[in-house]
Amino acid sequence: MRLALKIAGVLLLVVVLAVGGLYAWASRSSEDLLSTTFVVHSVDFPIPFPLKEEEIDEGGLTAEEADQAALDRALERGRHLVEARYGCGECHGADFSGGVMVDDPMLGTLLGPNLTLGEGSRTLGYGPADWDRIVRHGVRPDGTPGAMPSQDFQNMSDQELSDIVVFIRSQPAVDNVVPPVRLGPLGKVLVATGQLPLSAYLIPSHDSPHVRTPPPAEVTADFGAHLVGSCTGCHGEDLAGGPIAGGDPSWVPARNLTPHEDGLAGWTYDQFVAALRDGVRPDGTALREPMTFVNPYAQNMTDVELQALWLYLQSVPPVPSTAE
Repeated sequence: MRLALKIAGVLLLVVVLAVGGLYAWASRSSEDLLSTTFVVHSVDFPIPFPLKEEEIDEGGLTAEEADQAALDRALERGRHLVEARYGCGECHGADFSGGVMVDDPMLGTLLGPNLTLGEGSRTLGYGPADWDRIVRHGVRPDGTPGAMPSQDFQNMSDQELSDIVVFIRSQPAVDNVVPPVRLGPLGKVLVATGQLPLSAYLIPSHDSPHVRTPPPAEVTADFGAHLVGSCTGCHGEDLAGGPIAGGDPSWVPARNLTPHEDGLAGWTYDQFVAALRDGVRPDGTALREPMTFVNPYAQNMTDVELQALWLYLQSVPPVPSTAE
């Protein structure tokens, strides 16, 4: 009996030491990953984008009228981008003063920062290069990685980012000081092992030029390819789906979006729209998280956007699903 207790005690001590060692390693590794600095190119673009000379001439606009027209157009475009395609409010809150991305004792606390110009604003004084750095590269002003899912915004053009900034800056200033990222024990392990990846590490190049303006909003595969960029974060670069890196463990694997037999082969356009806008599969069953987060935004997408997206998805090579 005493021998058994001794053995059990030794085993327990080994487990405790192993867990303690793992936690110490994860703490150091995650801290190193969060404190690494990235060199990101410096870009510049106007906020808002001005009207073209021919537009000013054709309208007979004064300089003041042209500036106001440019602001109005950017504001409307930015509103649509935020409400239909990029879903900024999911992380930053409906009023953009801060939101909850993760709040779990084991995982940690990741809160979307305050984007308004009120007290606690994380973007007060931001110029174009700062917006580019955090939105399209996942890198904060000090060069360290942020929690921004920037891999989803690689297709975002300068004009679209400018439009979004115009829209966000038009919102009421809200005072809200958002605490910084705090990783829990499991969160540290997931970050250290790459199961909760930071977008700054996922983006192949922080020096590649960005597209100046988006493709024309027309039912073309080119425009659809531009739109699909915000889908790749969950569905993968090849759109074959599979487990969602960094996602909630309860989330089901992302579906295969290619025209493969285990993807969208056999789907009709109307079924595709019903899934996006209404959250209903062709068999009548309801979609689950995280696609349910997408449905309210898809309801604001135009028919042209949905048609272009469908056209592009039908044109990509069929790839077998990687979902288990």
